[in-house]
Parts: sequence; C-alpha cells; structure tokens
Amino acid sequence: MSDAVVEQLEALGLSYEIVECDPDLADTAAFCDAYGYAPEDSANAIVVAGKSDPPMFVMCLVLANCRLDVNKVVRKRMGVRKASFASADQTVELTAMQIGGVTPFGTSTELPLWIDAAVMEREQLIIGGGSRDRKLLVPPATLAGHPGAEVVDGLARPT
Repeated sequence: MSDAVVEQLEALGLSYEIVECDPDLADTAAFCDAYGYAPEDSANAIVVAGKSDPPMFVMCLVLANCRLDVNKVVRKRMGVRKASFASADQTVELTAMQIGGVTPFGTSTELPLWIDAAVMEREQLIIGGGSRDRKLLVPPATLAGHPGAEVVDGLARPT
C-alpha cells in the first residue's frame, strides 16, 4: 500500500481497516468471490478524462454492481463535449496506483471525488487500498471525509 494512502487517512483522522489480498485477485469480481464480499458492498474508484484543453480529470466512486454514467451525468457535470474512462497509463500517472488498487486517498494528483449517492447508503464498503495487494474496509463517513468529495445523485445506474 502506498504510504501516502495511510498518511492521508491518518492526517484526516478517518476510520479504515486494511484488508490484505492476493494481487492476482485484486480486480473487484475476483476479490469479492475469493474473499466473500458482496458487490453491493464494494466500490470502484474510476478516473474519467474530459476532452478539453487542457484535459480535465475526475475520480468517481461507484458500487461494483452499478455502471458509471460517463456519457451523460459525468460528461455534463464536467462541462465537456466528450468524456471517457481514463486509460490505465493515465490512471497510474494521476494516482500513482495500478488498476485494482486505486483509491481516492493518497493520490499523486489532487482529483475531485464524485461519489454516487448509493455508495453512501451502505453500512461499510471495501475499496481499493493503493496497491493490488490490499483493500480498505471503510464506513461511508470516511469517503465523505475526503477533501475533494461530493456526493452525486444518479452518478451510476444498477447493472
């Protein structure tokens, strides 16, 4: 886990528990199956790129059983004509984290964090931990404590 993740969580005084995992099982579906977490209690941090000059980026947090509405909700909120998922390379560059370990905390670049309102209704969530060998188990209050957090209704739709 990136030391920056723990450092930010500690500096903000936020609650979290580290959950170790096999890096080969870090992708959400594999992790949930292997470790017994329900997809509706797992949230994915997804970086979205807005096509503008200069390019604009935002991190979105959505439940694993939902699909982020990039083409309508995210694009409109960003105020751009086109938006798409950031590439794996862009995600690593902006967060210093690999896909499967991305978390809103301790990123190498400050990104706005848009949290789907459904995420905030869960009792606790499993999210990326900064690397593929760890996850974080957190209450929604921890996510709301992120300095760039904004809860957005309808950011994602159930799959």
